[in-house]
Amino acid sequence: MIAKGPALAGFFFLLGAGLAAAQGDAKRGEYLAAAGGCIGCHTETRQGATPYAGGRALKTPFGTFYGPNITPDLQAGIGRWLLADFTRALREGRRPDGAHYFPAFPYPSFTRASDADLRDLWAYLRTLKPSAQPSRPHELGFFFRWRFLVALWKWLFFTPGPLQPDPGKSALVNRGAYLAQALGHCGECHTPRNWLGAPKKNRYLAGAKLDEGTAAPNLTPTRLKRYGDGELKDILTSGLFPDGDVLGDTMSEVVRNTTSKLTPPDLDALIAYLRNLPPLPGEPK
Repeated sequence: MIAKGPALAGFFFLLGAGLAAAQGDAKRGEYLAAAGGCIGCHTETRQGATPYAGGRALKTPFGTFYGPNITPDLQAGIGRWLLADFTRALREGRRPDGAHYFPAFPYPSFTRASDADLRDLWAYLRTLKPSAQPSRPHELGFFFRWRFLVALWKWLFFTPGPLQPDPGKSALVNRGAYLAQALGHCGECHTPRNWLGAPKKNRYLAGAKLDEGTAAPNLTPTRLKRYGDGELKDILTSGLFPDGDVLGDTMSEVVRNTTSKLTPPDLDALIAYLRNLPPLPGEPK
């Protein structure tokens, strides 16, 4: 006859472990938020701005988008959301009411994140201090305001679902691919786009012209081969080039908020992945 005490204890232990897994790991989620650069799009640049309360402007050829408030405030933020709503937003690019998000929100990259990472990221966002600051409406051209047109854009350019490891690559390179393609969404800035705003897949990470006359550099081996791994690590942690030059304002912010926060193994993985990309010529100036 089986003893009831140990059996029940084991049952409740497994139940507790299952509930913890379902709720996510907020501490790990904090690291994922840094790896994803979330604070950069969801926090204003002004002094004293509340983290993740929204208001950061993103200028594009289609108009200006503003990062929304993603604190757990019940009215202004995402406090009424469920984990399913959050997962749907990042995996499918849809709001809780089913409307499409504009792809200025980089869900074409975040869709590649694993379920476990989305759960942990959600757990972290739930720990933030709520802010009642309302999200600022986007300022878009007339035709670009129509969300139903995003369905066509998605049909043409969007493939939802987690990133699958490449069996022909090492675990290190696959981890780097995940960091670059899913969490870090490097291609959103470093890949040129067509006239509909979709990344040119055959020019992935080859550099791109950005708004206001700036440019994101080529991240393929064509450019990176001039630096050793140690030099690249220094650049991605300090924002300084070997000759003493500094990164531009946009990338300096990425270093400050994201790449400098990566663990040494993840930094190694990211560099290994970039080294394995096909070398492409930079985007014409």
